[in-house]
Amino acid sequence: MFTFPVLTTSPSGPASLTPGTGRRMMMQLIGSILVASSALRPGDAVAQTLESVQSTGSAEARYQQAERYLGWNAGPLVVGSASSPNWMEGGNRFWVRVSGEEGHDFLRVDPDRGQVAPLFDNARMAAAMSMAADTAFDPVKLPFTTFDLVNAEAAIAFQVGERRFTCGLADYACVVGDTVPDRTAFVRSPDGEWEAFIHEHDLWVRPWVDNSVLSEALTDSTVSPLAGDSVRLTTDGEELWAYGYTAPRPGQLVRPRPQRPVLQWSPDSRRIAVQRMDERGVEMLPLYSSTSTRPKGYEYPYPLPGDSIIGSFDVHVVDVAARTNVKVDYEPQPYLVYGTTGMMDSTWINVKWKNGGDRLYYTHGTRGGKRIQLMEVDPANGDARLLVRDTMYSYVELNLDIRDKPNWDVVNGGDDIIWFSERDGWGHLYRFDRNGNLKNQITRGPWTVGTIQHIDEAQERIRFTARGTREGVNPALQAFYSVRFDGTGLERLAGGIAEAGADHAISPAPSGSFFVDAMSRPDLPSRVVVRDRAGAEVAQVARASVERLEEMGWSLPIPFTTKARDGISDIHGLMYLPSDFDPEKRYPVIEHIYPGPFIGSVGFWTFSAEGRGDQRALAELGFVVVQIDHMGSPFRSKRFQDNYFGNMGDHGLPDHMAALKELAARNPWMDLDRVGIYGHSGGGFASTAAILQYPDFYKVAVSTAGNHDNRTYHAAYGEKYQGIMVRDTIQGTDNYANQVNFEMAEKLEGKLFLMTGDMDDNVHPAMTYRMADALIRANKSFDFLILPDRAHGLNEPYVVRRRWDYFLEYLLGVTPPRDYLIRRVESSGG
Repeated sequence: MFTFPVLTTSPSGPASLTPGTGRRMMMQLIGSILVASSALRPGDAVAQTLESVQSTGSAEARYQQAERYLGWNAGPLVVGSASSPNWMEGGNRFWVRVSGEEGHDFLRVDPDRGQVAPLFDNARMAAAMSMAADTAFDPVKLPFTTFDLVNAEAAIAFQVGERRFTCGLADYACVVGDTVPDRTAFVRSPDGEWEAFIHEHDLWVRPWVDNSVLSEALTDSTVSPLAGDSVRLTTDGEELWAYGYTAPRPGQLVRPRPQRPVLQWSPDSRRIAVQRMDERGVEMLPLYSSTSTRPKGYEYPYPLPGDSIIGSFDVHVVDVAARTNVKVDYEPQPYLVYGTTGMMDSTWINVKWKNGGDRLYYTHGTRGGKRIQLMEVDPANGDARLLVRDTMYSYVELNLDIRDKPNWDVVNGGDDIIWFSERDGWGHLYRFDRNGNLKNQITRGPWTVGTIQHIDEAQERIRFTARGTREGVNPALQAFYSVRFDGTGLERLAGGIAEAGADHAISPAPSGSFFVDAMSRPDLPSRVVVRDRAGAEVAQVARASVERLEEMGWSLPIPFTTKARDGISDIHGLMYLPSDFDPEKRYPVIEHIYPGPFIGSVGFWTFSAEGRGDQRALAELGFVVVQIDHMGSPFRSKRFQDNYFGNMGDHGLPDHMAALKELAARNPWMDLDRVGIYGHSGGGFASTAAILQYPDFYKVAVSTAGNHDNRTYHAAYGEKYQGIMVRDTIQGTDNYANQVNFEMAEKLEGKLFLMTGDMDDNVHPAMTYRMADALIRANKSFDFLILPDRAHGLNEPYVVRRRWDYFLEYLLGVTPPRDYLIRRVESSGG
């Protein structure tokens, strides 16, 4: 392997050269050239390349090299990546799983003492397991990745295959028992005495029973309660009008799994707030499984934009001791309003109990998400009053990050309401009094609040993440801040100059005394530290290394910045190059697209060898692969994000083409006469639209599970981003006409490959079938693959290989190896 000089930067002086491995230097130089907007020239150091796989072997050899970079192969080669913290009882301690050279280590972190140490000895644990189970276990590769701390944290309990182990952490004695069923369907009360569950559409409770004595198998939507002490709290639940659950989808019926009901105990364990889902009258969609001897059909409720009836829910408060059921006295709301009414980490995220359980607060959304308001409820009688309301022409958000919890809380005994709003054009925090009157705007400026991480009522201070606060730094990268309730004292706690503009993913301790900060970027492997309330680092937990990946030719993605379609707005993206990149050659370009609008093509701007393995592997076949965020992506101004509200057929594609043209002007090795595009789900929708709308630019498209017409996709999605359906009966059209792919079938000129699973209960296969039908009617040649009994995901080796084949043949002009077999390895690393 070649050795290149490595570019290093002295804190007090200019960059200097020191000996080191070559690939990182090559990628750093290419990245700096991209940023500087200059073209590569023959003779530059970057022109030195590793031996070309293609020049020394067949297309099969290149496939073999690319396969090594797929996520399930690349992820385990990252050493030092850490799981999310698992908080322990009675303090600020937590444990994490950290990847090693071969397996994983489990660390106990005590922030109060600044200590990081192994939770147990892997070798002794493996020996104890082997002794108890009469089976040899490898101490380097322990056969579990998570566990429960039991017996007052004196032991851990975990499952290996069909057996459950309980092993002491002091004496390393293990007991082996039968598999314990998943407890997801049971929700334990805060005092630990009860657990709530749903059985035959009604809410039940029973005394909590330890895992070790359970023997029943659970299903996703029904639980047979143990005989004896179970108590039925509601009596009027029925099919399609049940407590805690929506009707199961076909995927849940085919592969039954426990499902947590949508409910929340009050802190004093007296009451339960529970959703009652009403899907009566919602139109059904059918799916058809054809791989068994007798094919089987399924139906499930699935509302579409413009339907007169969509699923909705009421909030009920059930008193456990009194056996009373009080419905909150307010109109029902749609059961799915993106980012406001769902579940996260098995918690009903838009409900908060206060005053020990004497007050209930929840957010109420309207159809299309155009209005969201905060409600206060007296749980004794169900009386409700409106406190704060936001209404937008497009849609209201309570957090620009759809993965995270809504940004609101009621503090100081109800005297202060903290509320997120984009009412001034940017996502900021506001403070209201107990009657909903505005006290003050807490944060302001041309940047956006990310997520409230902790509210310190005693100090009246909020700790939160924020984006776009530093000029010259990608506005998708979040930093960590603190501010007083009155808007004064804004401080940066993490994300300063010294941390090189990394993204700071924060996990707060339950006490709010400490915060786990996972710092990374797509081109910067993660470092995980613990910070105190002031942002000071108190312990380093893990630091990821990609040396083993680099040794086999893998390289980090290269960030870039270009202008959007308007020639003014900055947009950001990532580029992937083959390991034998030669700047004197010209490379076809492939885009991986996801149009959002709730996320961009890059996704989240954090490091992940596993999550970005698909793009890195595809580049290895001889392509320049790019991901580009666009106007309409989140984390910026409301105007920026609303760019194509009501015109989802835009997909951000004008921004993508502007970016590629700018990049190609900088880098002549990018061949814009050979541009391909691919994507899944919304990306399948967008990639098909690209080749139909812009046939002179996009020549090859591979589209999987695309929602090609959002009139056939879930009402909650289409009505939020395209708008409430308005029909023009005179013209015979509606306001969804500008986003329909099949209406453009006659424009197809390039090569298009459509794929769908025939049991996809998310993006129904009918959308891909209808796209295919339109192409047939237009007498267009295209490729079409139906994957039997597949659901929505389609992230399987066969689909990956067929995508590779298609781009290799039609974009690179190379015959792909026939029936190349990609083997998938399940991974939890990187």
